[in-house]
Amino acid sequence: MDIETIMDKTIDETVQGSKLAITPKLENTKKLALVEVVTFSILDHISEGIDTINAASINPIEELYDIKLFVMNYFKNERVSPQHQLKKYYPEIFERLKIKQFEKMHSSVENSLKMGMNIGLFRPDIDINFISRLYFNGMTAIRDISIFPESDFDKNYLFESYLEYHLRAIVTNEGLNLLNNFIKSNLTPNAS
Repeated sequence: MDIETIMDKTIDETVQGSKLAITPKLENTKKLALVEVVTFSILDHISEGIDTINAASINPIEELYDIKLFVMNYFKNERVSPQHQLKKYYPEIFERLKIKQFEKMHSSVENSLKMGMNIGLFRPDIDINFISRLYFNGMTAIRDISIFPESDFDKNYLFESYLEYHLRAIVTNEGLNLLNNFIKSNLTPNAS
């Protein structure tokens, strides 16, 4: 007996079905595994990029804009939201991705908020845990094409507007001056 015959016989005995019934299930499992590996590889790459930006950051205002630019450049050629596709076709993977994204973003934003408070750019009375969760939910919402259809909203405009909205809510006067100067010197098309 050759190996394929032995495998077929073992599979048949194990699941009491034919090879024809099992093959689509195996193919679907392989496809699911591939989607999962690619999805979390992309998350790892983006997380590494964010870590690099965090380590080189001079202040949390510019840091958030640098992270936004990094993520926007990473997905610049995407016509349809990858997260929307993942949510639609692979909801289990999407939910695990969302948890991992939350963990990464929550930690990164908490550290950014602490830095901003320590150097006087962010108000000292903000609730770091609360604000970092609001930030995550806002960033998640602006990527949801059912709420912000791509036909009505430019991605760059959404990210720029949300980031400015977020920062204006938490900055001190010193932070506001830095933010205004940064925005004036770094205006991007479609961002006002």
